[in-house]
Amino acid sequence: MGTPKNQAQMTSNFIIPSPREFCAGFIHLLYPELCVACDRDIPLKNACFCLKCRQKITPFDLSSPGDNEFTDRFWGRLPIQYGVAGFHLSRKNPIHRAIHKLKYHNKPEIAEILGRELGQKLKLTDIQQMDGIIPVPLHPAKERARGYNQSLFFAKGLAESMQIPVYSKALERKKFTATQTKKNRMERFENVGEVFAIRQADLLEGKHLLLVDDVMTTGATLEMCGQQLLQVQGASLSLATMAIADL
Repeated sequence: MGTPKNQAQMTSNFIIPSPREFCAGFIHLLYPELCVACDRDIPLKNACFCLKCRQKITPFDLSSPGDNEFTDRFWGRLPIQYGVAGFHLSRKNPIHRAIHKLKYHNKPEIAEILGRELGQKLKLTDIQQMDGIIPVPLHPAKERARGYNQSLFFAKGLAESMQIPVYSKALERKKFTATQTKKNRMERFENVGEVFAIRQADLLEGKHLLLVDDVMTTGATLEMCGQQLLQVQGASLSLATMAIADL
């Protein structure tokens, strides 16, 4: 049977959480952070992936944002300052599952989470300050059918971390185009030709713009949007996507 002294010692060794820690734990219990790929609980706040999924994916190397495999794909096609992605995309890996859920299972918050994470990483690089973010637009009919533009949510996440504005109305898609998932490189270029237009050129003049999309494969859509943006007086351009697909 313990003595009062021993009981007091046991009590003193018990760590009582602060009210703030207790509140955070209770909120996590009610609204747990879930892995964007597999929906497992994540103990860390503002994380994208659980440890198991994180071990299966390859982050994009951000050490040379102005000269890398992303920028190489636009060599001779589009003059860009920086080109970055969050992760490398391969079929059936956690990134592929996350983006599929984002686009086809009504999970726009996935794009925002991925945007916040990439934005935090970009703040640690030597990338020069950008003036605004422009999401690749969907045609209004396609956006109504899906319910949202995933690139806009990605832009919002980036903007939150990087503390720069989103110009969501500066670029419009004038023509509805069929899905490009199964098209080859030449077909994609033909499919996006002359479908984008600038709506707010005066807002963009002289600014370093970050054009963003969900996945970069051939870069056809980004190129056509970028060509339009670079017609704005004094504008310069960088590109970012949630993932870059292997060719």
